[in-house]
Amino acid sequence: MSQNIPRVADRSGGRYAADEPRWCGDDGSPLMMEPLPGITRRQIDTSVNSQWRYRAALPLPQVEPVTLGEGRTPLLQRTLAGLHVAVKPESMNPTGSFKDRGTSVMISVLRHQGVRQLLEDSSGNGGSSVAAYSAAADIDAQIIAPASTSPSKIVQSRLHGASVDLVPGSRQDVADEALRRADTRFYASHNWHPQFLQGIKLIAYEIWEDLGFTAPSAVLVPAGAGSLVLGCAMGFAELKRAGEIGQVPRILVSQPELCSPLVRAFTDGADTVDARAWPKTLAEGTAIAQPVRDREVLQAIRDSGGAATAVAEDELLPAVRELAATGVFVEPTSAQVLPALRQFHAAGDISTDDTVVLVLTGSGLKAGQALSQLITD
Repeated sequence: MSQNIPRVADRSGGRYAADEPRWCGDDGSPLMMEPLPGITRRQIDTSVNSQWRYRAALPLPQVEPVTLGEGRTPLLQRTLAGLHVAVKPESMNPTGSFKDRGTSVMISVLRHQGVRQLLEDSSGNGGSSVAAYSAAADIDAQIIAPASTSPSKIVQSRLHGASVDLVPGSRQDVADEALRRADTRFYASHNWHPQFLQGIKLIAYEIWEDLGFTAPSAVLVPAGAGSLVLGCAMGFAELKRAGEIGQVPRILVSQPELCSPLVRAFTDGADTVDARAWPKTLAEGTAIAQPVRDREVLQAIRDSGGAATAVAEDELLPAVRELAATGVFVEPTSAQVLPALRQFHAAGDISTDDTVVLVLTGSGLKAGQALSQLITD
């Protein structure tokens, strides 16, 4: 391995070259990229109309992209909850969710490393994203998903050529099953693989460019495993390191009340989440009881001066309707950021002077069956 190859680190202090095909440390813990220097606006490749315009910010920029044109989603101005905010509809990514950002980078690296078969577990969006990019990379993908996953997400994965196994039980049951199978083919988990986060962090660069090369005061994201939390923390930290911004934004996190382990741990001042079962929620994309990187996510929120809040289940569908009335159609997982915005404003975490970006993670078309109850005769 070259001396110049960046390294990833596990929780025990183990270091590994970033171009090794591995998804966890020798201690079994998740891997995080060692801090990178970031890039300046002069290093943006403006000839590329996708997130790969920020390729120089990646740890392995020499890797040939597997791309479907992900990124470059718009930043729309809206008045919501009485506040002037910007919303970023990630539904405009190729498979309809923000996951494409991380998947594009992860699959690019795996193809470069010679991986020809992979395994992924997902509540839907991650699976359909990995299926699409695996098809583009000519990699055989096997997806494990909860039996309760929205049918449209399963159809999407299968049409891309992936094999899909539906597992009874919770999202956590699916993750546990994936770990049992991880020795049969390469485990390309979007929740475990460190290169996935490298793609997600590019949303921070994109927000920065869209705001005229400035950072917002706060970014409000829904969180399940917390990849958006970590991606924003990493991306904006790199921009500060590169001297492009003076302050990283506060990271504000929303989870559904019926599955809010990160919110509970944050509120309690804990470093990790409690192991417990949670009821089913319409916000299926954030229904993760035991986030793999819980301690890193909680630390990122705290380091940013951020906050976390839980949204009641009966607020999810009204939020979908309210956002749809502004022309933006999202699934309940995404819509939770609207009632969260109200809660953060009421708690004093957001003021009318703040520049706030709400990340809307996935298309309403992903949850057509659940949203059909909004339509009455």
